[in-house]
Amino acid sequence: MADQPKEEAKAPQPEVAPKPRRRMGPLGWIILLVVLVGAGIGGSILWGYLESYEDTDDAQIDGDIYAITSRIAGTVKAVYVEDNQQVKAGQLLVELDPRDYDVSVEQAKAALNESRSQVTAAQPNVPITTTTTGTSVSTYASDIAAARAQVAGAQRDYESAVAQVRQAEADNVKAQTDLVRYKQLVAKDEISQQQYDQAEAAAKSQMALVDARKASAESAARTIEAAQARLEESLTKEEDARKTRPQQIALQNALVRVRQANTVQQQAVVDQALLNLSYTKIVAPIDGIVDKKNAEPGQQVSPGQQLLVDVPLNNLWVTANFKETQLKKMQPNQRVTIHVDAYDRNYDGYVESVAGASGARFSLLPPENATGNYVKVVQRVPVRIRFKEGQDPEHRLRPGMSVEPKVWIK
Repeated sequence: MADQPKEEAKAPQPEVAPKPRRRMGPLGWIILLVVLVGAGIGGSILWGYLESYEDTDDAQIDGDIYAITSRIAGTVKAVYVEDNQQVKAGQLLVELDPRDYDVSVEQAKAALNESRSQVTAAQPNVPITTTTTGTSVSTYASDIAAARAQVAGAQRDYESAVAQVRQAEADNVKAQTDLVRYKQLVAKDEISQQQYDQAEAAAKSQMALVDARKASAESAARTIEAAQARLEESLTKEEDARKTRPQQIALQNALVRVRQANTVQQQAVVDQALLNLSYTKIVAPIDGIVDKKNAEPGQQVSPGQQLLVDVPLNNLWVTANFKETQLKKMQPNQRVTIHVDAYDRNYDGYVESVAGASGARFSLLPPENATGNYVKVVQRVPVRIRFKEGQDPEHRLRPGMSVEPKVWIK
């Protein structure tokens, strides 16, 4: 091959002069200034917007859950609802077998009637005792008067007997004196033997009369003693009757009160038996949805055993767990926008209250920072947010649904 000619040297390129920098005209400066001002205003607005609320995704709908329990022991007779069924307040949910409690009611009523009969029988005893004790006092007072009269009569009889003794003794002295004189006269034959015998008989008769009068006086004295004993007995009985009369009346009144108290007690037993009978019908305490049914016919239940729950849907709120650093400007009645994830819808609400302690303090095992292994963790504090009324007429919201509340603090 023929040798190729060497490449010719490239010709030098002419140098290109730099383009002169264009200066921004007044319009450009104005546009730039407007852009900067707009960016500043937009940033300020954005910053203000971001600082105007506090939000969290650690929140859910909350509400009351009524545990329906049995207040008595019994056997389930019938269950009238199923899970997820809507019920009205007072609607019959579960019925227990009432036969045992029917018997208890009848027994309690029988005991009550018996107690009332005892009260009826005891009440007349009060006026009867009052009258009887008053009559006893009056009778003993009459006995006292009669005994005093007997004592006075016996005293007069005794005085009369003593006087007769004295008279008989005087007559006896005269008769004995005459007998001595007649004895002297009969010895001188100045009087007849017959006259002497008469004087002797008269002397003996007067002596016997003296003994008789003394015996009568002694009998009168004993009569006085007997009358005084009867008087003392009557006085004692009358005093005892006066002293015991108030106690006897009080005793009868106390017996009546005891019977009445027993009646009140039996009435309470009847009321309790009727209450227990009413507890055999378990009704819904409030409008809501039934869930967690745990009762079947024939099942034995005990007091306090949960049979189902009633979840009302007309009193719901949101429990939002905000970080403690978010609570600086949060206070009750602030407006809240609540976004419900299930329906992708916003609801209006307001801050109702802030919990008294953090969620960790309410846990089963609260942290103990004094053990030496302390690690600072931002705590969360439950905040209750209430829905405004009239936003859920169909009751689509349910406790436990996740929400994202946004509290407007400015």
